[in-house]
Amino acid sequence: MNGLRAVVVCLVIACAAVVSPAAAVTPAKGVTPSWSALPVPAAAPPVTVTDLAARGPREAWATGYEQAADGLRPMLYRWDGTAWSRDTSFPGAGEPGWLGKVQFVGTDVWIFHNLAGEGEILRRSAGGWNAVPLPQTLWTYQDFTAVPGAAWVVGEDDTGLKVLHHDGSGWTTQATPEGVLYLMGITARTATDAWAWADTSTGTTVLRWDGTAWRDANVPLPPNSNVHTLLLEPSGRITIGGSQYTDGVGRTYLMTFDGHAWRTTYPPLGDTSTEAMVRGPDGALWLPVRSDRAFQSKYARVDGPRTTFSYGPERTNAIDVTPRALARAGAALLSFGTVEIYGSKPNLMSERLGG
Repeated sequence: MNGLRAVVVCLVIACAAVVSPAAAVTPAKGVTPSWSALPVPAAAPPVTVTDLAARGPREAWATGYEQAADGLRPMLYRWDGTAWSRDTSFPGAGEPGWLGKVQFVGTDVWIFHNLAGEGEILRRSAGGWNAVPLPQTLWTYQDFTAVPGAAWVVGEDDTGLKVLHHDGSGWTTQATPEGVLYLMGITARTATDAWAWADTSTGTTVLRWDGTAWRDANVPLPPNSNVHTLLLEPSGRITIGGSQYTDGVGRTYLMTFDGHAWRTTYPPLGDTSTEAMVRGPDGALWLPVRSDRAFQSKYARVDGPRTTFSYGPERTNAIDVTPRALARAGAALLSFGTVEIYGSKPNLMSERLGG
């Protein structure tokens, strides 16, 4: 009987291998993919990562700056679906300055560029790079965003707050509501639907541009709070992340607008900055958090009331692994940041989940 049973078992296994050869390599249902390390060509440390944006699994751009002998030097990296490479073909690549936010606008790539104190927008199309200078110089460039038909640069000069708007043909200066002291960030869904978070005489406020004027969006932010980021999604959903302070102690909050009402939650993230938060391909919110392991990065996944954590790959002799920006790249998540190996200054690192 035992011999017959063994024969039957062997036949079943053999048939399964013939009928479904992929079964042996298909992950079991519910198995979570792990983070993997992606090599990045080194820059001149110490380096600072500013932003990361992806358009599908085969194109992503990461911006920042490195420390050259004559000061800061702009730093631009491109992901082609297989590897990261450094791009030095843009105007001003070898001159002092830094690169800020990167955006996809139609088929083009737009990047904010501070060239030795002068602001401009770098635009990459099928024909290559070109630069669009700003109409005036600001002494602080706080943020930038662009969509088809419009772009905004916000900052300050010696007269105060400035909101510079490009309509596709030229620049104008836009006014903000009375009491707005400073714009901390800006983002847009369309040319007539832009949002900004501001410091005002009464606290933090969210503003909205409707194509005609900037107005208070009347978002019921938690008392004594600030805003780190604001995610606008094509579906109409809006997610705000920030910190609320009670007796000097901060805790992270998330606010979600479903088209009808705002809902506020407090995931167990301590006082983590949500500046790098993105909506992942799984529909959950992802953001980097401070790791309790010096040799590994750490990420939080917030899916409704449930918050879970995952670690990046182990890095030999690392004393600090810090993801600075995340982006959805097709079915994967890309991370770009810095890693400090014992005995050396922080340099670049990238990690990928899924894909």
